[in-house]
This record gives sequence, C-alpha cells and structure tokens, in this order.
Amino acid sequence: MSEKIRTIYDLARLAGVSAATVSRALAGKDVVNSETSERIRALAKQHDFRPSALARNLRTRRRGAVGVVVPLGHDRGQHLSDPFFMTLIGCLADEFTERDFDLVLSRVIPSHDDWLIKLVDANRVDGLIIIGQSDQSDVLDRMAADYLPMVVWGGFVQGQVHCSIGTDNFLGGRLATEHLIARGCRNIVFLGNTQAIEPSLRLQGAQAAIRARPDIALVDTPAHFASEVSGADIAGFLDAVAHPIDGIFAASDVIALTAIQVLAARGLSVPGDIRVVGYDDLFLARTGVPPLTTVRQNIALGASHLVESLLRRIAGEPTGSVVLNPELVVRGST
Repeated sequence: MSEKIRTIYDLARLAGVSAATVSRALAGKDVVNSETSERIRALAKQHDFRPSALARNLRTRRRGAVGVVVPLGHDRGQHLSDPFFMTLIGCLADEFTERDFDLVLSRVIPSHDDWLIKLVDANRVDGLIIIGQSDQSDVLDRMAADYLPMVVWGGFVQGQVHCSIGTDNFLGGRLATEHLIARGCRNIVFLGNTQAIEPSLRLQGAQAAIRARPDIALVDTPAHFASEVSGADIAGFLDAVAHPIDGIFAASDVIALTAIQVLAARGLSVPGDIRVVGYDDLFLARTGVPPLTTVRQNIALGASHLVESLLRRIAGEPTGSVVLNPELVVRGST
C-alpha cells in the first residue's frame, strides 16, 4: 500500500526535499528547479494531494476571510434583517465568494470607543468592510490612520480620514425634494434619523432644494427617529406637524412604504392626497402599492467598489473614497 500523503511535510519526505521547496513548487514559484517542480507536482497528482486553504493562508499570513460589520450607535433597535442591509450583504457575499473569501458578519452596538480596535486586534480577518458610519465617524477616522485594510459604505464628508464608498446623499436628497416641489408639494416632511451621516446629508440636500423657495415648508423628524420605524411612530409624528402636509421624503424605502400604510389607514391616498419619495430603490419599492418613487443607489456597483478597494488595501495599496451618482426613479407614489 502506498504511503498516505496528508501534508506538505509528507510529500516533502517522499520527494526527498524540504517542505519549503514543496510549497514553492506547488505554488509555481520559479525559484525551484523545473525538473524538481515537475517531479513534486507529479507526486502530488499521483497521491491526490491538494494543499488545504488553511495551510496556504498560514504560509501567506492570510486568513481568507473578510469582516463585514454593521455598527448601530445611532439606532440600536435596527436589525440585520433590514432589507437594505440584506441586499448589500448579499452583493458582497457574491463578490467575495467568487474570490474564495469567507465573510464574517458582525452587528455591533458600540458602548465604548474601543469596539473597532477589539475587532482588529482579534486578527480573525484580512480586512473589514463597515456598513454605514452610524454615529461612529470619529472612531473610524482614528482606526483608518493606522489600519489600512478597511473600507466603509456610507456618506462622504470633506476631511474624513477613512475611505468610504457610497452615493452622493446630498444630491439624492435634493433630487427627491425638487421632484416633490415640481409635483406641486408645498408642505413637505422629511422622515429619517439624522444622527447618522447618510440621512443627515439627505436632509441637507432637501433643505438646499427649498432654500430659495419661501413658499415651501420643510419639516424634519427629531434626531432620535428610528430607522426601523413603526407605523405608530410615523402616525405620532404626522399628528404633531402643525400644517397639513402634501409631500413626504423618506430617508429609506422601508420608511416610505410604512408611511404609505399609515396614510392608507387614515383614508388618505398616495399620490392623490400626499406624494411620497423613498431612498435606495430596493426590490420592495417596485412591488409596493403604489410602486414607490425613490432615489436609486446602485447597490451592486457599490458592493463591487467596496470589494475592489478592500482587496487593494489588503495588498498594501491605499485607495481613495468613491462617490456614486444617485438616480431619481419616478413611479406611482408621486
């Protein structure tokens, strides 16, 4: 019976060479004599030997895994089941699977500023993708100053240290509000938690759209307004608005569709009585009743940029932030 070859050490013993020579030969390194390389590869094929991914990672000091982290400092009640998170994480998983990387997914409720340091020090992954800055931009900036393999999905703010990939949220907010104004809306409500950078920039874009329009009123929700908002939350806020509204700009499609349900329960039609615009262009925006007018983020393209940027950073190459253009998609809700 032939000897069972389980490790490169077994193969090295059979070939009469060092384990390092076997490793280089199987990796196709030119430093190994071609005749020796061919003999080692022939022995490996004869004994059906394939070096494990773990062994390759140990030799290259790579773990073959990427951390995907969702920090929820501004909205601790939000869950990973949020449709936007699930869509982006799915796109990332597809991209990394094609590159033989595993994903390690974490939902973090920051209670101290050391949460990111602990993730990095755990040394379980080759790099990190952070989904959303939440209210943790300062933490991200401090880590980015010393830790290269990290990329953030989120809004871009001048002066930030960390590398971010995301849509121009300011422009998206302006496009949404200008569309409502063009549809005749004069009393507009913004629904979203502005403690996080992205909805804050969307609100700023909405404010810019009405800055030169004294005939337009824009009311925004308080900063503690949750992302996973309930119909009761929206109903309570709408009741507190002093003037009857005719337009809603929501910071996400989920919030927009929840608002439409609240309005329907009150006997108000969309877009007949109130026009509604969302943000993201998730699949559910197209299937809502009515189909939702929204600001599209190209999530698949964003995921591709995140992956390419992180892989370059893992290889030691700095990369800059990327700001993608949003697109207004007009459907039945306006």
